Amino acid sequence: MSARNATKAPGVRDTGEWDVPATSIYLDSSALVKLYVPEPESDRLEAFLRSHSSLLISELAVTEVLSAVARRRREGLLNATQAYEIRDALLEDASSGAFRRLDLEPMTHRAAERLLFSVESLSLRTLDALHVALALSASATHIGTYDMRMRAAATHAGLKVIEVP
Repeated sequence: MSARNATKAPGVRDTGEWDVPATSIYLDSSALVKLYVPEPESDRLEAFLRSHSSLLISELAVTEVLSAVARRRREGLLNATQAYEIRDALLEDASSGAFRRLDLEPMTHRAAERLLFSVESLSLRTLDALHVALALSASATHIGTYDMRMRAAATHAGLKVIEVP
């Protein structure tokens, strides 16, 4: 599931059908990036997710992760070879069925807009609202995030936030 150790996630049956258990976890870009770019929490998150079979990502999160990888390349934290290996691993995993992929639809935008208007005490950003709306559109029960605003928005919307031991 990572550029370091690319394997198929356990949520894919040999038949190619998506296994949807009682717990499904939507990964936002702050969690997804940790599966491809070594960070302090990367190993713990990857180990935790291996025991879960229904992992959801969005095309939005893929684009955000690739933006972060490109930024790290520009900043000299990754060389070109590393950046392209990470990009290729993420795109291959996204296409292989390792994750259930979600697209932004007009009704997802409307749900995000309702969320933006429903919170008065949170400083909710557009992309955070879109990620939460995507998770809700796929009936996710949990969200994986390392972003405090996203965590608050997800909790407000009734999602449980995964706590990685």
